[in-house]
Amino acid sequence: MSAAPDLTTAGILLGRSATSPGTLDALRAHVKEHAERRPGVYEFLDDGGAVFYVGKAKSLRERLQSYFTAPWPDSKGARLIRSAAAIRWRYLPSEFAALLEELRLIKRLRPFQNVHGNRTARRTVFIKLTAGVAPKLRLTPKTADPDARYYGPFRGSGRAAAALRVLNDVLGLRDCARDRPMILGDQADFFDAPLAPGCIRHDLGTCLGPCAARCSAERYGTAVKEAVDFLEGRSAAPLGKVLDVMADAAERAEFERAAAWRDKLDAVEWLFGAVARLASALDALSFVYVVKDASGGKDDRVYLIRRGLVIAEAPLPRTPIERTAFAAAVSRHAELPAPALVAHSASEMDQLTLVTSWFRQHPEAFEATSPYAQWMEKT
Repeated sequence: MSAAPDLTTAGILLGRSATSPGTLDALRAHVKEHAERRPGVYEFLDDGGAVFYVGKAKSLRERLQSYFTAPWPDSKGARLIRSAAAIRWRYLPSEFAALLEELRLIKRLRPFQNVHGNRTARRTVFIKLTAGVAPKLRLTPKTADPDARYYGPFRGSGRAAAALRVLNDVLGLRDCARDRPMILGDQADFFDAPLAPGCIRHDLGTCLGPCAARCSAERYGTAVKEAVDFLEGRSAAPLGKVLDVMADAAERAEFERAAAWRDKLDAVEWLFGAVARLASALDALSFVYVVKDASGGKDDRVYLIRRGLVIAEAPLPRTPIERTAFAAAVSRHAELPAPALVAHSASEMDQLTLVTSWFRQHPEAFEATSPYAQWMEKT
């Protein structure tokens, strides 16, 4: 196999039309001649030189060749390759390194053909806390909003939805459209007549009514803090609120209402348990992970992972001087504040999902991990 040109900084532009048979044949020939069976990332470029798709592969040669044999027009891969005027790729020492680099490229380049959050299984959801003067909690399969905070992932969208409904109701948080204007009680003096709430939930006592000046910013903020404390495992106050309603219904001999709230208690207890399990799992994902060069070369890498996030990476230290320097780096990172156990930004959640998925699918990878303390001793 002949040596490939450097594709890191420049793709091979083959033809003006991305849909011409000549371009497709030229791309196929180029991949066949140059692509190797090594891990890496690749980019598809349009005829203007813009990247419209980014991917990763354990074997670049096999992955890229699969695009040319994908059924047309049903396969997304077949449609992608027929839109490409150029392919650009870069080798990496391992599949894990390729996964991380793909995530970085998608974040930096934002190719329009990449589906954000496509690593997440459809049955997995996140709880999103929106930004704004009156934040709301909602379920979402994606983590795309840089201004939001995310909790999860949670398996079982139905159970998560039921739990979130109860949480919103007992705390009085809104569930209306995000773009609905919010008029808090602090602003009531600006209006001549009382404002009507936008839905029936305020009349039912399950919403504080931030859209109609029925609560102050401080009161609504207190409710949001209660929700955050619950979702981050610091408080079980919403469980107590549900128990109070159940006890009141039982005391009044309203047994059907008590039974309904018993189901709601089950839903909130499930969510509280899921948060606790998630926090425990993330706390266990703190170690140094050594990944060997898949091609048998000398580009072994070491990753510092803390609570599921890659906080640093470096070539595997081999000499005494390198080991001493790396031990100092590990000590320095260990002294920094740890990432949050549950709440994450969109970019952190993407990486967290990647790391947890990697170790779930490759349990043997845990054999290549070791505690921070073990590396700090290697001086």
